[in-house]
Amino acid sequence: MSEIIGDGTPRRRLLIVVTHFVQYASPQFRRMAADPRFDLLVAYCSSQGAEAAMDPEFGVKVAWDTPVTEGFPHVIVPNRSTRPGLGRFWGCFNPGLWRLLRDGKFDAVYVTGYAVASFWIAMLAAKRFHVPLIQSTDAHALGSRRVRSRFAQRLKRWIVGRIFGLADVTLGMSSGSLEYLQSLGIDESHIRRAAFVVENEWWLERAATVDRSAVRAEWNVPTNAPVALFCAKLQTWKRPSDALLAFARADAPDSYLIFAGDGPLRPELEARAKALGVAGRVRFLGFVNQSALPGVYAASDVLLLPSGYEPFGLVVNEAMLCGIPAIVSDSVGAKFDLIREGETGFVFPTRDVDALASILVALLADTNRLRQMGAAARRRMETWSPREYVEDLVVAVETARRNASASSTIHRAGRRTVEKVL
Repeated sequence: MSEIIGDGTPRRRLLIVVTHFVQYASPQFRRMAADPRFDLLVAYCSSQGAEAAMDPEFGVKVAWDTPVTEGFPHVIVPNRSTRPGLGRFWGCFNPGLWRLLRDGKFDAVYVTGYAVASFWIAMLAAKRFHVPLIQSTDAHALGSRRVRSRFAQRLKRWIVGRIFGLADVTLGMSSGSLEYLQSLGIDESHIRRAAFVVENEWWLERAATVDRSAVRAEWNVPTNAPVALFCAKLQTWKRPSDALLAFARADAPDSYLIFAGDGPLRPELEARAKALGVAGRVRFLGFVNQSALPGVYAASDVLLLPSGYEPFGLVVNEAMLCGIPAIVSDSVGAKFDLIREGETGFVFPTRDVDALASILVALLADTNRLRQMGAAARRRMETWSPREYVEDLVVAVETARRNASASSTIHRAGRRTVEKVL
């Protein structure tokens, strides 16, 4: 039976199962651990992210310079995979999750995906030991990084719908995710929102201390020049080449384009900037660690995120908290809740470089409008914060418990009916 805290609210023992340490998630876990409504335990399937390691997508060795292991109860469940790694289904095989669910007396378990074997161990254990199950998705469509046939799309729709149908609650991380879950046939009573957030206070505090002129001096960029920022891995599906080409077509001679991030496309982008005649106004910063990112955003004027595949895009949250608007493709999930057209940013059709260039032409020539939009972007984030996320999780746990109880009652009634007939 759950402990009751001072105001009569039950304190729920919640297990969250994740593959690895993520700099975005740890602050939210700390916040939940400090909330008296939760008795939290986070189960990691690997120690990746907690120590320096080569990131194959950045192409460099990465060690986060903000704490990712501190301030919340967690356990690293031994990974028994013969070929451990996050990119393969059997790369995370943690049978200890079964025992953890069996003996942990949890009020609910939140399994954050389905793409590795360990998530399935946790989901099956939840069903076996009658622990209410929560799942989540940040997707807003069936798309992926790879091109799929229509048959594969239909098959994926059927499979994903059945997977989410196992949960007592499935969390959608944006308004688009909620619509997507409904399109898969998930009962509305089993769908809840969970705002996809970063640690707002951290970004606001650090952005407020940035010396914009000093940062730009490091970039060799004039203090008053309009600056567009691309902040992401330089990978094909992020479409950094679209940002570069649109910047060149915008033909704003006093403006600059900053690439914050690394990846396999960097040599190609550097060569293309020269061929387009804009290399003198393009800067490649390489990988930028977490503590330096507020300075990068605050010293820029607008974020460009032209991704061809982007379930949400937390860089939009970060940029807006640092006071700059965002121009995103219509493949970016943040468009549903964070982008208010012409107020906090703009949305353009994916791959439409001319449309992106047209937006840049107007904005890079109007620094006053950029400042106004940046202020509006920061205001928008006041109600898209960890506070909303924690409240969403509280509701999700209680809803999952009610749905699980109702389902159990229906199953028991069904068994009694069959027994009477027989």
